[in-house]
Amino acid sequence: MLIYKGYMGHVEFDDEADIFHGEVINTRDVITFQGKSVAEIKKAFRESVDDYLAFCKERNEEPEKPFSGKFNLRLDPDLHRQIYIAAKQNKMSLNQWIAEAIKHHIQE
Repeated sequence: MLIYKGYMGHVEFDDEADIFHGEVINTRDVITFQGKSVAEIKKAFRESVDDYLAFCKERNEEPEKPFSGKFNLRLDPDLHRQIYIAAKQNKMSLNQWIAEAIKHHIQE
């Protein structure tokens, strides 16, 4: 995993083409890169992110930020009620309770 300016790149090796190729995975915009060596793929990743940011600037557009920390969640109304009650019983906000539940689940 490569990280640069908050953007995260995932790299795979194509043994048929003998090349590394990658994609930025924490944005909906498509940012890809490739290289024949580890040094090349790292350089190409940084250049692709910089090119993306420059492209957005040229067009007077805000680049998509890697994860804002906000997402919408749709729940069954009964589950929503149960989570709300559990949060209140633990003297937490609904947001805090859900964040803690997710942290607990991914750290298992």
